[in-house]
Amino acid sequence: MTASDWRKLYKQLKNKPAIARKFLKHNKPKERKIGASTKKCERCGRIGAHVGQYGLNYCRQCFREVAEEIGFKKYS
Repeated sequence: MTASDWRKLYKQLKNKPAIARKFLKHNKPKERKIGASTKKCERCGRIGAHVGQYGLNYCRQCFREVAEEIGFKKYS
């Protein structure tokens, strides 16, 4: 079950609080404290190829798009 799947199903259970609590207990993905999935791009949400230096938290694709705007220069 992907993250979007459990959210869609949870919306259907809004009127049934007891069943919704049980559903969340067993089906919600657990919050990660370590690992690759904790570092996500702030613009698009990608997990891989993360540029975390200087507190940027962008994937490499988003960094290329906004680098000039945030003050980085391309040397070559």
